[in-house]
Amino acid sequence: MEEKSILKSLLYVALFVSLFFVIQFIFEFSAIGIYTYLKGSDFNEVLKGIQTGQYTDVIVISYLLSSVTVILLFVKRKWSPISPTYLRSKPWGVLFWSAMLSIGLILPAQFIYEKVQITVSDNMVQLFESIMKQPLGYLVIGILAPIAEELIFRGAVLRVLLDAFGRKGRWLAIVLTALIFAAIHGNWAQGTHAFVIGIALGWLYMRTRSVLPGIMLHWVNNTTAYIMFHLMPDMADGKLIDFFHGNERTMYLGLLFSFCIFIPAIFQLAARMKRADE
Repeated sequence: MEEKSILKSLLYVALFVSLFFVIQFIFEFSAIGIYTYLKGSDFNEVLKGIQTGQYTDVIVISYLLSSVTVILLFVKRKWSPISPTYLRSKPWGVLFWSAMLSIGLILPAQFIYEKVQITVSDNMVQLFESIMKQPLGYLVIGILAPIAEELIFRGAVLRVLLDAFGRKGRWLAIVLTALIFAAIHGNWAQGTHAFVIGIALGWLYMRTRSVLPGIMLHWVNNTTAYIMFHLMPDMADGKLIDFFHGNERTMYLGLLFSFCIFIPAIFQLAARMKRADE
């Protein structure tokens, strides 16, 4: 690993992550500014209200516009190269098992951050719930977020780190990217889950050099969260055991069932994944 190559890659990583925050900041504050101007409201009042789950239509619109901007920017600048080459390899099995891997990870990931006693703040729960209730909530969380985040954190950040660190440092690149991915979520609860998922997403990208398997895993993860919220809204701030009506034995059977999905998915993906240009 050449020091100049690593330094250059880290600078690119800093640029990509900074752009992610700057674009979100611009659209969020612009949306608040336009809203307060049209409604004659106080800017600081609306800003504080957003943090407690109010004015959700404003934040949803800002997330939508910032996600679309990120997608277009990273594709246009080729920071996250997009090519139909991988699809030509007909990776349907990989995409299917990526979805299965996501399903198998949901309960274990929840179990892990509960065991390390990480909780979500009331404000975060309120914001999450209010976004989920919005008509455009699924478009933002279920579709645009997986695409935008995979383009940034796997297609751009992980790509340059893999190229810089080489074959021997590929797992270091994956872990570092997962840590960055966890940190951008801004809280320990979501961050812990994002780190676990980020390792899986990094492995998929490292093996295929395509963001498509990661988008599939990410989409299934976010879509499942959306569906579960609307099926059982009272569970948004509950614990895993509450999902099993307080029955610890049933909860552990649920975890065992998850591993019965997770482990075969790992083996199937390990056997099936390859780069389209190999």
